[in-house]
Amino acid sequence: MVLYYDCFSGISGDMNLAVLIDLGVPAKYLAEELQKLNVEGYTLDVTSDQRNGINGTKVKVRLSDENTDRHHRHLSDIVKIINGSDLNDNVREMSLKMFQRLAEAEAHVHGKEINEIHFHEVGAIDSIVDIIGAAICLDYLKPERILCSAVELGSGMIKCEHGILPVPAPATAEILKDIPVSSGNQTFEATTPTGAVILACNVDGFSDLDNFKIVKTAYGIGHKESEKPNMLRVYKGELIGAEKPSSAHLMFECNIDDSNPEILEYIMDKLFAAGADDVFITPIIMKKSRNASKLSVLCNESIRNIISEILIRETSTFGFRSYPVDKTELKRDFIELETKYGKVSIKRAYYEDRIIKHKAEFEDCARLARENDIPIRDVYREIEKLLY
Repeated sequence: MVLYYDCFSGISGDMNLAVLIDLGVPAKYLAEELQKLNVEGYTLDVTSDQRNGINGTKVKVRLSDENTDRHHRHLSDIVKIINGSDLNDNVREMSLKMFQRLAEAEAHVHGKEINEIHFHEVGAIDSIVDIIGAAICLDYLKPERILCSAVELGSGMIKCEHGILPVPAPATAEILKDIPVSSGNQTFEATTPTGAVILACNVDGFSDLDNFKIVKTAYGIGHKESEKPNMLRVYKGELIGAEKPSSAHLMFECNIDDSNPEILEYIMDKLFAAGADDVFITPIIMKKSRNASKLSVLCNESIRNIISEILIRETSTFGFRSYPVDKTELKRDFIELETKYGKVSIKRAYYEDRIIKHKAEFEDCARLARENDIPIRDVYREIEKLLY
């Protein structure tokens, strides 16, 4: 199953939640998963609505009267909320990736370090719900691939924390680097930073709607009234003549022989948070028989500039190599397995619509071993017995 985002009127966090519910994510499921965040003071209103004669779904994250919630949260505060939740590993990983991207954009715009950045509107409960809700919905739908049209930015001026600024907001423009955009089709801010980061971190490719068979069309209704319909359209379907859709991937490599090896772990974490598919280190011998490390990064071509900047800014290298690679990837999903020691997340891989592999999430196994004061191999044995 492939999703195609048609952003002719831009995208915001609430429009994205609305369109994914319209596409088939149960509103009750989303609300129950969001409760795992242990964040209170809001309700999720989901209603049917209509724009220009077209029916769709509308979502509003409504704050309770006693919760004005305009906290200026740092990235570390949001990481604690996500990691302290009972959400599954895939949802947590997707959510952290989006907030990391937001923090990097804000840091770049304001000329600060990431740990100095505090989120303004995006740090509020409604935006936290929008972003983590997006991860919950996409994890529920489990598309094999997500594609997107050019993204409409809108026009005019917006009032934000730093005063009156032209559309798009600076963070939105930074997030959408190297992504095709359009402007002028709406007279307001059509794409918000929240909407932009959802696309930037989850879309596999930006292109026209070619060779696509539509199975279902969904509409997420926006909150602004305009002559042109303020809505987000998403198609669910499949690509014709492409049994295994391909996407452009790159391999980055650089050799490092003059850096503290401890720093490499930090850089690896940062590359993964930026959206890299894989990061690994290979021991090598360089000239003058110096021991060194080859840092390799596999990523989607759409985040080329982000990965390049991390390698340049964070490592001691004076340059790097990059080249296109073919990537074959099995379809996968996650289930929760109840064992006698507790619950554990299991990743399952499919080939020709058959489950052929299972893998227990290490963090869950380690947690159960600690909680039950048993060797971790006992946890793995129990999982193997239940699965096979």
